[in-house]
Amino acid sequence: MVFRSLIVSALAALAVASPIAEPALEARQLGMTQNELSQGSCRDVTFIFARGSTEMGNMGSVVGPPTCSALKSKLGSDKVACQGVGGLYSGGLMQNALPQNTDPGAISTAKGLFEKAASKCPNTKIVAGGYSQGSAVIDNAVQQLSSDVKDKVKGVVFYGFTRNLQDHGQIPNYPKDNVKVFCAMGDLVCDGTLIVTAAHLTYTINAPEAASFLAQKVQSG
Repeated sequence: MVFRSLIVSALAALAVASPIAEPALEARQLGMTQNELSQGSCRDVTFIFARGSTEMGNMGSVVGPPTCSALKSKLGSDKVACQGVGGLYSGGLMQNALPQNTDPGAISTAKGLFEKAASKCPNTKIVAGGYSQGSAVIDNAVQQLSSDVKDKVKGVVFYGFTRNLQDHGQIPNYPKDNVKVFCAMGDLVCDGTLIVTAAHLTYTINAPEAASFLAQKVQSG
């Protein structure tokens, strides 16, 4: 019953929140797809982001693009490469009910991006973020990184953290001070349920604060 509530609530909310008539065109216009790591040159900072369930592109629209833009504004647009998690991460709803709150393919794809950033751009400072199911993707991916790659990850932000209860508001075996969790009042996802309420769609307003946190971690790290 809880998972059925998730499906019904999420689809209804997202249908109202983001009616998209021309998906490919609007994805480009809104920056919902970013591949500046995989297709661009190395920059001082690499921001890896995993979107929420059912969101389009590889960055989504609720908080991915706003966080990328805010981070570029703070550190310089030519200094930050934004990269969304695509590949095997489909952002499907059913995967939320799996033990890791996402599927192994999604985690592997994200892990590969961290490793790519570390190997392709050895001098880059990596920061990351995830929204809803995307927070579980990044959480699990960071846990699986080697110590050398993990040391390059300076900060992580989570919005509507689906593993907030299970992982106690942090990433296991990663410095708690390097993680900032945004959980809106009334967002039941943060309480260990799979019930999506209106509060789960409010995180755009937190993008500037999240970017400030990541920028501070980069500058102090």
